[in-house]
Amino acid sequence: MNASIRAEVNDDAELFDRWAAGDREAGDRLLRRHFPTVFKFLRNKVTSGVEDVIQATFLACVQAKDRFRRESSFRAFLLGLARLELFGYYRRTHRDERIDGGVTALRDLGESPTAALVQREEQRVLLEAMRRIPLDLQIVLELFYWEKLNSTELGVVLDIPAPTVRSRLRRAKAALLEKITEVTTDATVRENLLTDFDAWASSLRKHGEE
Repeated sequence: MNASIRAEVNDDAELFDRWAAGDREAGDRLLRRHFPTVFKFLRNKVTSGVEDVIQATFLACVQAKDRFRRESSFRAFLLGLARLELFGYYRRTHRDERIDGGVTALRDLGESPTAALVQREEQRVLLEAMRRIPLDLQIVLELFYWEKLNSTELGVVLDIPAPTVRSRLRRAKAALLEKITEVTTDATVRENLLTDFDAWASSLRKHGEE
């Protein structure tokens, strides 16, 4: 963990302590700080009504703040709640309680959120391939490459043991590479993505911010 991230985590902890002690201003500041991350996380998975899912996430955070035990960062705790609210949204809007993050993909749900403009065909292919893998695999890749969450944080978000995260990442990457071959017939694009996957995945870090 670099110095700037460590400082933010420590500041989050201080703000959370003040919030838990009754300082609403500290709570508001803490939630405002992480609003952009939650917005980006949800925006590229929800076609319409993203504001409602965001509002539900922050309400859930207020209601569940006593459950935050600092086994990880506050950001991971909040993103874990966002993931649960996201699946609740899908089950309500699609009227299907069987929706499962380990199986269901965005493409299965017909969700087509507005994508950020991308400059390269490799990026477009990568984004489309991500829509075709199970949601929890998409999430672990996004949060690892775009938000730089560590194994402990990813475990909190996905509600799995931290030692399991590395195998989940390997499975997610393998699934994505397989889908890439379905999305494009361009041999050059496929080769670029297959040989330099980490760089291309990281290049999409700003996806959803525009």
